[in-house]
Amino acid sequence: MKLGPIRLAFLILTWFGISTAQASDIKLAVTTSFNNSGLSDILIPEIKKDLGMDVHLLVVGTGQALKLGRAGDVDAILVHSKAAEEKFVAEGYGTHRREIMYNDFVLIGPSDDPAKTHDAKTIADALKEIYDAKSIFASRGDDSGTHRKELSLWKAAGVDIEKLDAKWYRAAGAGMGATLNTASGMNAYILADRASWLKFKNKGDLKLLFSGDPVLFNQYAFLPVNPAKHAHAKNDLALQLEEWLTGKKGQKMIADYKLEGEVLFTPNANKTDPQG
Repeated sequence: MKLGPIRLAFLILTWFGISTAQASDIKLAVTTSFNNSGLSDILIPEIKKDLGMDVHLLVVGTGQALKLGRAGDVDAILVHSKAAEEKFVAEGYGTHRREIMYNDFVLIGPSDDPAKTHDAKTIADALKEIYDAKSIFASRGDDSGTHRKELSLWKAAGVDIEKLDAKWYRAAGAGMGATLNTASGMNAYILADRASWLKFKNKGDLKLLFSGDPVLFNQYAFLPVNPAKHAHAKNDLALQLEEWLTGKKGQKMIADYKLEGEVLFTPNANKTDPQG
């Protein structure tokens, strides 16, 4: 079928417009804790405005995000489990690991604190008190960065994680928001990231009981998927997004994001070697 010049021009422009739109789309796997904080709602419109880039978030736990990266189902990941991230890069699935920002984990629990964790000097001491009292504890149980951190803290407290009793240790197998809801419903202890806790509305009788131990430091990092493993990975867009997040505007927006007067994340990209 012969096309007139106007019709042909329309089809070319339409195709080019669609191709451009698709080319500017990027799939980013992020943790539920990051998404629950509300920070993505602030950043994504500005990224679109500055870069013309549509960032499509796949909100999962860190373990699942890494799996998506290994399978080439996303172009980059933003997670918080350093050892797992370094393994991801060492195995060639990520080109590098770039630190973006950090906050901390906090221990939340019933306001009457039946395990007396508020007297603890370290998070290990606090968890040991919960273990000895067999107070109800709600765990993510989903191989997320938060879950992995929690398990490492139980080990540091001298608790055999293989023998955690389901009568008091309740694994939700869910994201941060859903597990906080579970903890609120059961009036249970829970390890959460500070941003998710501040954003969480259904607090019930729960309150922040313990924080400040240096081991509760919670670093978030950006990892582009390696195009040598997955040729379709949009490494150019991932690098543009990384540059924006680590640049002056992105880091300032992260620093300025507050809830109830509290800073949720501290940017620290400029202190990191991009190839580190």
